[in-house]
Amino acid sequence: MSSPLRLLLFILAIALTGCVSINLPSVQPLTEKVVAGVGEAKILLIDISGIIKDEESANIFGQSKPNLTARIKEELELAAKDDDVKALVLRINTPGGSVTTSDIISHEIENFKKKRKVPVVAELMDVAASGGYYIASSADRIIAHPTTVTGSIGVIAISVSASGLMEKIGITNQTIKSGPMKDIGSPLKPMTEEERRVLQSVIDNMYENFLDRVMLGRTNSFTRDELRKIADGRVYTAAQAKDLKLVDSIGYLDDAIDWAKQAAGVKEARVVTYAAPRAYRNNIYSMAEPAPAGINIINIEAGIPKRAGMEFMYIWLP
Repeated sequence: MSSPLRLLLFILAIALTGCVSINLPSVQPLTEKVVAGVGEAKILLIDISGIIKDEESANIFGQSKPNLTARIKEELELAAKDDDVKALVLRINTPGGSVTTSDIISHEIENFKKKRKVPVVAELMDVAASGGYYIASSADRIIAHPTTVTGSIGVIAISVSASGLMEKIGITNQTIKSGPMKDIGSPLKPMTEEERRVLQSVIDNMYENFLDRVMLGRTNSFTRDELRKIADGRVYTAAQAKDLKLVDSIGYLDDAIDWAKQAAGVKEARVVTYAAPRAYRNNIYSMAEPAPAGINIINIEAGIPKRAGMEFMYIWLP
């Protein structure tokens, strides 16, 4: 028997007897990393990227990572305890996501502003649409990258009906319910006009909440009626968004950092991020750990969807 074959059999024998153990690192608290600049003052750079959702992701070994809301909350709490943090830069690159998660993140940013009274600037990257813009409107200033696509102010709930297909293959819907509206939005039956009116009223209410958020952050930019005219769900380029006063200026991440320093009244500052202990960040363009791959709102995570049914979203779905 050849040596390579003996080695292979030895490895297989160990593996099959369960003698191999792999010690995987556990999730640890975030640590501060300096990515640019000098000085005592700090400017915190927070990434808001990927689909905005409250679900935790896991790797192939089943280890979970904090969801987006939990991570941002942790970062803001660390910054709130650090008097050297003089400003906050939000780097936003997302098509949006959950209505509730978008609102929670916006709320946490507002709380941080009230607690620390430091300037907050949002830098919009590739896409900062719908829920991404909702969050950006919490900032004191919004700067769009020259190639940004933003806007998409509105609400969407995806609904399909499989009743025709079910009828063709001989499957009958036998749902038992306590009231006529209990299975509203179910794909197992066609949607009635009354059900559509009910769901539309929910969408309309959430849309008004979106307008409330934008008006709160952009009070001097337009009237509510003017906002409503441009908030029909369409997206805008950076130049269009500036003309419509959805953003304050067009610029790069460096410009957002410079504005943050000026607004904070400091000449020098270190740009810092909070990252996992082993994460490598060596400049301002180093990103947070990427979210798992996803297709639209259906995330590919171990192939198991975590939520069923209709979901109301502040999201751009091209």
